[in-house]
Amino acid sequence: MNTLLWVLVGVLVYSLGAKALQIRGYLPDAIRLQGPIATIHTRRGRALLTRLARPKRFWRAYSNVGVGVALVIMAGMFVLLVFQAVTILRNPPAPSAVNQPQNFLVVPGVNDFLPLAVAPEIVFGLLLGLVVHEGGHGLLCRVEDIDIESMGVVFLAVLPVGAFVEPDEESQREADRGGRTRMFAAGVTNNFVLTAVAFALLFGPVIGAVGVAPGVAVDGAYEGSPAATAGVENGDRITGVAGTAVGSEGDLDAALLAAENRTVSVELDGERTVRVERSLVVVGSVAGNPANISVEPGSDPIRVTAVNGTPVHTRGEFRAATANRTFARLETTAGDAVVPVGAYVTRVAPDGPMANTSTAPTNTSLIVTGIDGQRVTSSDSLSRVLDEYDPGDRVPVRAYVDGEFRTYDVRLGENPRDGRGFLGVDIFPGTSGLLITDFGVRNYPAGAYLELLGGDGGPGAASPFAGLTDSPLSLVYVALVLPLASVVLGIPNFPGFTPAVTNFYVVQGPLAPLGDGVFILANVLFWAAWVNLQLGLFNCIPGYPLDGGRILQTSTEAVVSRLPVGDPARVVRTITTGVGLTMLASLVLMIFGPQLLS
Repeated sequence: MNTLLWVLVGVLVYSLGAKALQIRGYLPDAIRLQGPIATIHTRRGRALLTRLARPKRFWRAYSNVGVGVALVIMAGMFVLLVFQAVTILRNPPAPSAVNQPQNFLVVPGVNDFLPLAVAPEIVFGLLLGLVVHEGGHGLLCRVEDIDIESMGVVFLAVLPVGAFVEPDEESQREADRGGRTRMFAAGVTNNFVLTAVAFALLFGPVIGAVGVAPGVAVDGAYEGSPAATAGVENGDRITGVAGTAVGSEGDLDAALLAAENRTVSVELDGERTVRVERSLVVVGSVAGNPANISVEPGSDPIRVTAVNGTPVHTRGEFRAATANRTFARLETTAGDAVVPVGAYVTRVAPDGPMANTSTAPTNTSLIVTGIDGQRVTSSDSLSRVLDEYDPGDRVPVRAYVDGEFRTYDVRLGENPRDGRGFLGVDIFPGTSGLLITDFGVRNYPAGAYLELLGGDGGPGAASPFAGLTDSPLSLVYVALVLPLASVVLGIPNFPGFTPAVTNFYVVQGPLAPLGDGVFILANVLFWAAWVNLQLGLFNCIPGYPLDGGRILQTSTEAVVSRLPVGDPARVVRTITTGVGLTMLASLVLMIFGPQLLS
């Protein structure tokens, strides 16, 4: 039984139990039930809102700005949702983690991208967002002299999912149209302002107080790899290899290559040392590789034992055994295979430098074995060779394609990451379509995350995302997609500075006395901003009963009242109902379309 089904069963049991308590008279009158939805009503707090509403001119000006922002976002949400719905209808996407129905819910543990580890921060952000949202409605009710019948909180089972301010219906009808529009827009305005404040604090003093700890952060070790056997695991930080300090991934790679002994000592977290018995393990493969080796999850590790009859245990030995050979016979625990040695190209970009040559293949894989007479044996060596050339240089590229060697005359483009020479191809890491390692850890991009949040990612962190966070708006965009980073940016999803990753960071500067409290503050700000922006955008959808639907109604009334129509109320009803049904259909298609139509 999957998680979503368990949740649905729990909601049903809760609903039946709560209804039984209500029938027996055990629930107070302030609690009202509608299936799994419970609302708690109170009249307290109205006097406070009346006092806060006294600078009416300020609040009206504030809300007028909010109305303008809301109208722009409403139009954008309408276009976006309709476009997405039409796209799904015309070309239904294959079901994936992103478009699973449960992942449209902001519920940690149910949503695959929101782990339970950050549930307190998400719930706090949700409660804060609901309070400021409904507080905005209540405040503008008093500014516009609209009486408040009651206020309260909405629960879905035991989870707070909303708050409300219940205006007096007669008093609301007597208010002018502009006052009602400002009141409807006040909630989303407050959500957007809270988002801006939280992001400003996060991108400024808080992230500025976080630095990357020295060493290489470990996201985990490949199953059956030497590192896994030695006990290196997620959360560890490699700070030294064979007596050589390690400060970056490049340092780790160089230290392992330089170590001549098969057994190396590895320092973790600057405190403890483990001994790693190295051997060559295939931890990744591309379909169609010339060795016909496939790495499957949960299967026994495939080990490379010899190259052309020479035993090999380390990457240094493997590199030496293949350096001067166009072909090599690999002896593995999955069988022997003769392969061309080079960098495996999985795709040639349609408009890239390689594709612009007259004879370059665009729909088949190839293995690059040399550039301008320099030997290429792996993806790393290809990168090193290309770094020696400038954009615009013409170089002969030798590759193995369809069982034969061919040479292409390529005018190099510019690598967007470092400005050096660029072939315009996608390369599978490793040699000849096989990712072979003598160590076997997956690195955690701690510096990249910090850089994407506007901080200092340290050496080597800036190049993969150069230019991505050059403006405040791009910082906001990146922060929003970080929980889905595996889909959007190609790096593991970032749930925040959870205890599992705080070992990869240090606290510095004026906030250093707070210690780990800085990570808690960063998480609270990150998720408060994330949740509040989602609340604001969702409520701007122009469909009843959302705020966007109510603003659409008052705005449509204002326009139609100036037109020569016989029954303006009917025209308004037709427009708002049509837009609302369109939005409902679009949302249903977005949530359930990939599963039903693909």
